Amino acid sequence: MGTALIVLLVLVGAVVLLALFAIGEYNGLVTLRNRYKNAYAQIDVQLKRRYDLIPNLVETAKGYIKHERETLEAVIAARNSAYSAGNQAAANPGDPQAMKNLAGAESGLSGALGRLFAVAEAYPDLKANQNMMQLSEELTSTENKISFARQAYNDSVMAYNTKREVFPTSIIAGMFNFAAAELFQVENPGEKEAPKVSFT
Repeated sequence: MGTALIVLLVLVGAVVLLALFAIGEYNGLVTLRNRYKNAYAQIDVQLKRRYDLIPNLVETAKGYIKHERETLEAVIAARNSAYSAGNQAAANPGDPQAMKNLAGAESGLSGALGRLFAVAEAYPDLKANQNMMQLSEELTSTENKISFARQAYNDSVMAYNTKREVFPTSIIAGMFNFAAAELFQVENPGEKEAPKVSFT
Protein backbone atom coordinates (compact mmCIF):
# COMPACT_ATOMS: atom_id res chain seq x y z
CA MET A 1 0.00 0.00 0.00
CA GLY A 2 2.92 2.35 0.73
CA THR A 3 4.39 1.99 -2.78
CA ALA A 4 1.04 2.64 -4.43
CA LEU A 5 0.59 5.77 -2.33
CA ILE A 6 4.06 7.02 -3.30
CA VAL A 7 3.36 6.38 -7.00
CA LEU A 8 0.01 8.15 -6.68
CA LEU A 9 1.63 11.15 -4.97
CA VAL A 10 4.33 11.31 -7.64
CA LEU A 11 1.69 11.22 -10.39
CA VAL A 12 -0.42 13.88 -8.67
CA GLY A 13 2.71 16.00 -8.17
CA ALA A 14 3.64 15.62 -11.85
CA VAL A 15 0.11 16.62 -12.93
CA VAL A 16 0.18 19.63 -10.60
CA LEU A 17 3.59 20.72 -11.95
CA LEU A 18 2.40 20.27 -15.51
CA ALA A 19 -0.74 22.30 -14.78
CA LEU A 20 1.31 25.07 -13.14
CA PHE A 21 3.65 25.11 -16.14
CA ALA A 22 0.69 25.34 -18.56
CA ILE A 23 -0.88 28.15 -16.53
CA GLY A 24 2.42 30.05 -16.49
CA GLU A 25 2.88 29.71 -20.24
CA TYR A 26 -0.73 30.71 -20.93
CA ASN A 27 -0.38 33.77 -18.70
CA GLY A 28 2.90 34.66 -20.42
CA LEU A 29 1.19 34.57 -23.83
CA VAL A 30 -1.68 36.73 -22.55
CA THR A 31 0.80 39.24 -21.12
CA LEU A 32 2.72 39.49 -24.39
CA ARG A 33 -0.49 39.79 -26.42
CA ASN A 34 -1.65 42.63 -24.17
CA ARG A 35 1.74 44.33 -24.57
CA TYR A 36 1.55 44.44 -28.34
CA LYS A 37 -2.08 45.62 -28.19
CA ASN A 38 -1.00 48.43 -25.87
CA ALA A 39 1.91 49.24 -28.19
CA TYR A 40 -0.54 49.50 -31.08
CA ALA A 41 -2.72 51.83 -28.99
CA GLN A 42 0.28 54.20 -28.87
CA ILE A 43 0.49 54.11 -32.67
CA ASP A 44 -3.25 54.72 -32.87
CA VAL A 45 -2.97 57.89 -30.75
CA GLN A 46 -0.32 59.32 -33.07
CA LEU A 47 -2.15 58.27 -36.24
CA LYS A 48 -5.32 60.02 -35.05
CA ARG A 49 -3.29 63.12 -34.26
CA ARG A 50 -1.93 63.06 -37.80
CA TYR A 51 -5.37 62.47 -39.28
CA ASP A 52 -6.62 65.52 -37.34
CA LEU A 53 -3.77 67.71 -38.63
CA ILE A 54 -4.27 66.87 -42.30
CA PRO A 55 -7.64 68.65 -42.87
CA ASN A 56 -6.18 71.82 -41.29
CA LEU A 57 -3.16 71.53 -43.58
CA VAL A 58 -5.39 71.13 -46.64
CA GLU A 59 -7.59 74.06 -45.59
CA THR A 60 -4.53 76.27 -45.20
CA ALA A 61 -3.16 75.20 -48.57
CA LYS A 62 -6.54 75.53 -50.31
CA GLY A 63 -6.43 79.31 -50.22
CA TYR A 64 -3.09 79.40 -52.01
CA ILE A 65 -3.17 76.52 -54.48
CA LYS A 66 -6.64 76.83 -55.97
CA HIS A 67 -5.55 75.24 -59.24
CA GLU A 68 -4.38 72.08 -57.47
CA ARG A 69 -7.82 70.88 -56.37
CA GLU A 70 -7.07 67.31 -57.52
CA THR A 71 -4.02 67.11 -55.25
CA LEU A 72 -5.98 68.42 -52.26
CA GLU A 73 -8.82 65.96 -52.89
CA ALA A 74 -6.32 63.11 -53.19
CA VAL A 75 -4.85 63.99 -49.78
CA ILE A 76 -8.30 64.03 -48.15
CA ALA A 77 -9.30 60.74 -49.82
CA ALA A 78 -6.03 59.11 -48.72
CA ARG A 79 -6.51 60.47 -45.19
CA ASN A 80 -10.04 59.04 -45.02
CA SER A 81 -8.85 55.67 -46.31
CA ALA A 82 -6.02 55.57 -43.76
CA TYR A 83 -8.40 56.65 -40.98
CA SER A 84 -10.77 53.80 -41.83
CA ALA A 85 -7.93 51.27 -42.02
CA GLY A 86 -6.59 52.58 -38.71
CA ASN A 87 -9.95 52.02 -37.04
CA GLN A 88 -10.05 48.44 -38.34
CA ALA A 89 -6.53 47.78 -37.07
CA ALA A 90 -7.35 49.35 -33.70
CA ALA A 91 -10.31 46.98 -33.34
CA ASN A 92 -7.99 43.97 -33.66
CA PRO A 93 -4.29 44.90 -33.44
CA GLY A 94 -2.04 42.28 -34.93
CA ASP A 95 -4.68 40.92 -37.31
CA PRO A 96 -2.74 40.20 -40.52
CA GLN A 97 -5.33 41.58 -42.95
CA ALA A 98 -6.04 44.70 -40.89
CA MET A 99 -2.33 45.48 -40.52
CA LYS A 100 -1.69 44.97 -44.25
CA ASN A 101 -4.63 47.25 -45.10
CA LEU A 102 -3.30 49.88 -42.69
CA ALA A 103 0.23 49.67 -44.11
CA GLY A 104 -1.13 50.09 -47.65
CA ALA A 105 -3.39 53.00 -46.68
CA GLU A 106 -0.56 54.71 -44.79
CA SER A 107 1.69 54.31 -47.80
CA GLY A 108 -0.97 55.95 -49.98
CA LEU A 109 -1.38 58.79 -47.50
CA SER A 110 2.37 59.42 -47.34
CA GLY A 111 2.47 59.54 -51.14
CA ALA A 112 -0.44 62.01 -51.30
CA LEU A 113 1.16 64.23 -48.65
CA GLY A 114 4.45 64.11 -50.53
CA ARG A 115 2.69 65.33 -53.68
CA LEU A 116 0.99 68.12 -51.69
CA PHE A 117 4.31 69.33 -50.29
CA ALA A 118 5.92 69.12 -53.72
CA VAL A 119 3.14 71.31 -55.15
CA ALA A 120 3.40 73.69 -52.19
CA GLU A 121 7.06 74.32 -53.03
CA ALA A 122 5.89 76.24 -56.11
CA TYR A 123 3.91 78.72 -53.99
CA PRO A 124 6.23 81.04 -52.02
CA ASP A 125 3.32 82.72 -50.18
CA LEU A 126 2.12 79.33 -48.95
CA LYS A 127 5.62 78.32 -47.85
CA ALA A 128 5.86 81.56 -45.85
CA ASN A 129 2.42 81.18 -44.24
CA GLN A 130 2.85 80.93 -40.46
CA ASN A 131 -0.05 78.51 -40.04
CA MET A 132 1.31 76.24 -42.78
CA MET A 133 4.77 76.25 -41.20
CA GLN A 134 3.34 75.38 -37.78
CA LEU A 135 1.14 72.59 -39.17
CA SER A 136 4.00 71.09 -41.15
CA GLU A 137 6.21 71.19 -38.07
CA GLU A 138 3.53 69.42 -36.01
CA LEU A 139 3.07 66.88 -38.78
CA THR A 140 6.81 66.15 -38.87
CA SER A 141 6.87 65.72 -35.10
CA THR A 142 3.89 63.37 -35.28
CA GLU A 143 5.53 61.35 -38.07
CA ASN A 144 8.57 60.86 -35.83
CA LYS A 145 6.38 59.72 -32.94
CA ILE A 146 4.61 57.26 -35.24
CA SER A 147 7.97 55.80 -36.26
CA PHE A 148 9.00 55.28 -32.63
CA ALA A 149 5.60 53.81 -31.72
CA ARG A 150 5.75 51.50 -34.74
CA GLN A 151 9.15 50.21 -33.62
CA ALA A 152 7.84 49.54 -30.09
CA TYR A 153 4.83 47.73 -31.54
CA ASN A 154 6.96 45.60 -33.85
CA ASP A 155 9.27 44.70 -30.96
CA SER A 156 6.26 43.62 -28.88
CA VAL A 157 4.83 41.58 -31.75
CA MET A 158 8.20 39.91 -32.30
CA ALA A 159 8.42 38.91 -28.61
CA TYR A 160 4.85 37.55 -28.68
CA ASN A 161 5.32 35.63 -31.95
CA THR A 162 8.61 34.15 -30.75
CA LYS A 163 7.06 33.03 -27.47
CA ARG A 164 4.08 31.40 -29.20
CA GLU A 165 6.30 29.54 -31.69
CA VAL A 166 8.86 28.00 -29.31
CA PHE A 167 8.38 24.56 -27.85
CA PRO A 168 6.64 23.73 -25.51
CA THR A 169 4.73 27.03 -25.42
CA SER A 170 3.62 26.36 -29.01
CA ILE A 171 1.45 23.55 -27.66
CA ILE A 172 -0.34 25.93 -25.26
CA ALA A 173 -0.64 28.56 -28.02
CA GLY A 174 -2.23 26.01 -30.35
CA MET A 175 -4.61 24.69 -27.70
CA PHE A 176 -5.88 28.18 -26.83
CA ASN A 177 -5.82 29.70 -30.35
CA PHE A 178 -3.12 32.31 -29.85
CA ALA A 179 -2.83 33.42 -33.47
CA ALA A 180 0.30 35.01 -34.92
CA ALA A 181 0.33 38.81 -34.84
CA GLU A 182 1.30 40.85 -37.90
CA LEU A 183 4.11 43.39 -37.85
CA PHE A 184 3.38 46.95 -38.97
CA GLN A 185 5.91 47.02 -41.79
CA VAL A 186 6.61 49.72 -44.28
CA GLU A 187 6.14 48.29 -47.76
CA ASN A 188 7.29 51.31 -49.71
CA PRO A 189 11.01 52.07 -49.15
CA GLY A 190 10.29 55.77 -49.70
CA GLU A 191 7.96 55.73 -46.69
CA LYS A 192 10.74 54.71 -44.31
CA GLU A 193 11.53 58.36 -43.85
CA ALA A 194 9.05 60.96 -42.64
CA PRO A 195 7.90 63.20 -45.51
CA LYS A 196 10.02 66.31 -45.85
CA VAL A 197 7.74 69.13 -44.75
CA SER A 198 10.14 72.01 -44.26
CA PHE A 199 8.83 75.42 -45.33
CA THR A 200 11.77 77.49 -44.21
